[in-house]
Amino acid sequence: MSFDVETRSSETVVVRMGEALDFRNADDFKEAFQEHVEDGVRNFILDFSETEVLDSTGLGSIFSLYREISPDDGKVAFAEVSRPVQVVVQLTRTYKVFRQFPTVEEAEEALA
Repeated sequence: MSFDVETRSSETVVVRMGEALDFRNADDFKEAFQEHVEDGVRNFILDFSETEVLDSTGLGSIFSLYREISPDDGKVAFAEVSRPVQVVVQLTRTYKVFRQFPTVEEAEEALA
């Protein structure tokens, strides 16, 4: 399972998270963002519009990304958060760490 990553600028990419981010593909996600971090990307907008499953392993991989880019003023934003992901975000209080936006475009404007 691979992640569709769309480059919006030299510092910003949009990652379409697909149906699931869980123990099965968290390592793939880490590999995908690692390449971009090495290329100097500092802002990651995660598009959860199609995501039905987000488990603790998946959430952990997002925190790994956050820990890696935050010293360089990098940001991770959630966009178009689906209902199942919203439940996880509320339960884990992840909304205190990652800003959420109704659309990818609004996230992009906020991070610009």
